[in-house]
Amino acid sequence: MPDALTTLLRDRDWLLADGATGTNLFNMGLESGDAPEFWNDTRVADVKRLYSGAVDAGSDLFLTNTFGSNAARLKLHDGQARAHELSCKGAEIGREIADAAGRPVIVAGSMGPTGEIMEPMGPLTHATAVEIFHEQAEGLKAGGADVLWVETISAPEELRAAAEAAALADMPWCVTMSFDTAGRTMMGTTSDAMTRLIGKLAHKPVAYGANCGVGASDLLRTVMGFGATDRPLIAKGNAGIPKYHDGHIHYDGTPELMADYAVLARDAGATIIGGCCGTTPDHLRAMRTALETRPRGDTPELSVIAETLGGFSSDSDGTDGNAPTRDRSGNRRRRARA
Repeated sequence: MPDALTTLLRDRDWLLADGATGTNLFNMGLESGDAPEFWNDTRVADVKRLYSGAVDAGSDLFLTNTFGSNAARLKLHDGQARAHELSCKGAEIGREIADAAGRPVIVAGSMGPTGEIMEPMGPLTHATAVEIFHEQAEGLKAGGADVLWVETISAPEELRAAAEAAALADMPWCVTMSFDTAGRTMMGTTSDAMTRLIGKLAHKPVAYGANCGVGASDLLRTVMGFGATDRPLIAKGNAGIPKYHDGHIHYDGTPELMADYAVLARDAGATIIGGCCGTTPDHLRAMRTALETRPRGDTPELSVIAETLGGFSSDSDGTDGNAPTRDRSGNRRRRARA
C-alpha cells in the first residue's frame, strides 16, 4: 500500500506545508536556549496549539515538534535517554490533531541534524549517526507519524545516514537541506549535487528539497537548480530576512510577500510548499489563498523573483562553480526552526 503522503500527492498538484516551529513556540513563551521538545511532555496544550495553528490555516502537512529530539542534541540538556519517548509523544500529539481535522492531513515527523561533524573531519561515525536517527525514527513511527521529515541537513554523509535509518524503520521519508552559503549548504553541497545524491540512494525519499537558508529568493533559485527529477520538490523558505529589534529576532516577511513566494515556488517547480523561520499561521492563510486563487504561471525568471521577493544574497547559486568551496570547519549545531 502507498504511504499517506504519496496517496495525497496523487490527487493534488500542490500541498501546503506548515510554517515555523521556533517562532510560534517563542510567541507562546519558549525561552532562548530551552529545548522545545520537552514541551511534548510538559506543555502538551501549547504543542497542540502549534499544530492546530497550521491545520486551521490550511496546511495539508505539518511537522512535529521533534526537530532536536535525537540523542546527540538532547544530550546538551541531559535528555539523551528520552529521544524515543519525546519523539513518540510529539508524533502522538500530531496524530490527534490530524485525525480530528476532518480532511487528510499528513503528520511529518521532524528530524533535524545531530549537530555533530561526521567522519573523516569529525568524530561522528556513520554507524553512530544511523543509530541516532534510527532511534528517533522508531519513536516517531510509534507515535503515528505518516512520514519522516529530515530537515536542515548540511552534509551529504548525514543525509545518507538518515536515509539508512528510515529504511531500518521501514518508513517513508522526505528530506530538505539548507542552502545558506552562496547557494551551497554549510558543508558545500549544491542543489544539483543533492539531486545526484538522491538518485543514488537505495531507500529514496518521497520528496526532497530545501528549507531555511537566507531568504525566500535564494531558496527559489535553489529549487530551480535541482534540475530534472522524478520526485516532488519541497520549498520551505523563511518569512523574509531576520532583523534584531528590542532584544528579539523578527522576520520582516509579510503575509502578502509569503503569498507571492508560495505562487512563485509552485511555478518554479515545487509541489510541497511551506514556510520556515518566521512563518506564522497568518502567513500560511495568505499562502493558501494565493495557491487556490492565482493561476499557475510559467517558470519565473530570476529577475522576477528578485523584484518580487527581494534580491539574492550572492551572485551564484553554487551550480556554476563560482561559489565558495566545501567548508567542513563550521559549527553545525542548529536551533529549532525559528
